[in-house]
Amino acid sequence: MRATLQTALHLLYPPRCLACGGQVASDFGLCGACWRDTPFVTGLSCDGCGTPLPGTSDQAEHCDECLRIVRPWDHGRAALIYKDEARRLVLGLKHGDRHDIAVPAGRWMAARVRDLVSPSTLVLPVPLHRWRLAKRRFNQAALLSGALSKELGLSHAPDLLQRTRATRSLDARSVTDRFAEMQNAIAVHPGRAHRVAGREVLLVDDVMTSGATLAAAADACLAARARRVSVVVLARAVKDA
Repeated sequence: MRATLQTALHLLYPPRCLACGGQVASDFGLCGACWRDTPFVTGLSCDGCGTPLPGTSDQAEHCDECLRIVRPWDHGRAALIYKDEARRLVLGLKHGDRHDIAVPAGRWMAARVRDLVSPSTLVLPVPLHRWRLAKRRFNQAALLSGALSKELGLSHAPDLLQRTRATRSLDARSVTDRFAEMQNAIAVHPGRAHRVAGREVLLVDDVMTSGATLAAAADACLAARARRVSVVVLARAVKDA
């Protein structure tokens, strides 16, 4: 019955490419051309932030930025490079009410972190301040973390982290200013800290640029006695991309 209904729905509403809207074979997919133009992170990447690296290696490697900046988390991964179709997908999710992008994005991110998680890992999105959340009506990081946790079968706590103050936009700010602005701006909900203590945590966000926001979230989890923190983003902004 379900298969028949699905077939009927596909006849009425053929699956469309997430990026260009062209017809595709299955729901939540990309057509061949858009898949080609979407810069997925493959091969060797930085173990700290997910930036693609040249060559191959049989050990963890780090990019120049992660060698300069101390990351409070243990491992970092990214599904996409923030450019071309990937940038359009991120902006569609974040500003275009394209919530349908979260499901395939969750699958792409899950593929990058399967080696980092265990059945007890707790998935947490980077939070928005309540004023920004009220204006936007949703937290794109929570949409991603929800899809990711479902794909991996992991516990999800979308409201466990809180923005303790309304930070200014980080756009066009220096790396130093970004980290200063985010210092102590995120905390674990005081009544739910026991959910973090002793647990492995996977932090989720849409884009990593400097890593300042993820660092503030990771610091909050470690202050609540998380055993280990890893991070994953849908897209990593890289220089010269």
